[in-house]
Amino acid sequence: MSDGPAARLQQLFEGRRLTPTQRRIAHSMVRRAADVPFLSSVELAELAGVSQPSVTRFAVALGFDGYPALRRHLREVVPASSPKEGEDEYNEYQQAVQAEIENLRHLAGLLADPSPVEEAGRLLAGSRPLPVLGLRAASSQARGFAYFAAKVHPDVRLLDEGGSMLVDRIDAARRAGASALLCFALPRHPREVVDALAYARSVGLTVVTVADSAFAPVARHSDLLIPAAVGTGLAFDTACAPMLLGRVLLEAMCDSLPDAQARLESFDAGAAGRGLFVE
Repeated sequence: MSDGPAARLQQLFEGRRLTPTQRRIAHSMVRRAADVPFLSSVELAELAGVSQPSVTRFAVALGFDGYPALRRHLREVVPASSPKEGEDEYNEYQQAVQAEIENLRHLAGLLADPSPVEEAGRLLAGSRPLPVLGLRAASSQARGFAYFAAKVHPDVRLLDEGGSMLVDRIDAARRAGASALLCFALPRHPREVVDALAYARSVGLTVVTVADSAFAPVARHSDLLIPAAVGTGLAFDTACAPMLLGRVLLEAMCDSLPDAQARLESFDAGAAGRGLFVE
């Protein structure tokens, strides 16, 4: 990536846990990277379509005493001049893609030691039933895993709704013989996920977790946590690495299920007989 104003400004936001409003401010700043060091807090608020106090809170969230301190910093690191003509600079959408590519590269490096994933695969394969938990932002990751896992595992139970029934469903899985629980935990982390994992461990379940960081709030309630970073360059997090890690765990689980291939072949034969898919 080039070292133009937008790229240098983007570096200020990378890895920050920002609210949607704060991300809106950040995106507006990136789009006007050359001008933003000279905008007042009121002007930036108007540009982003937010309130002036939101701009002040945004500056504090970045670690500055207030907006004036942030603006002074920007004048030092983001020059007002526009990039030279022909300079190869990524726009904000490309930057988001590049950030996800970096997340995937980091995950590839982590998987150089396959032992945690292989251990997780054995734990998941050996749990009958296998509860799979994911709420709010992580619900799609849990649902995707459960959909494919059900083709090779005899009893997968998706837990993608919170509320007072969540503990009841964990209890039911444990009474039915479950020995492990797989959790997808992504920001912003719901308190009830943390509570659910604490309860799951208290009743004897081994908790395997896919989280955005090894320091996520769910870490202290996980027996085996494998991190996969989320992208934070857009208004809402992107989760390419956690999704891919979920598929890797599926592969490891299949390797520990002796009848996985037979189950897949049986499903394919049944699907063909029903004309389930358009070829």
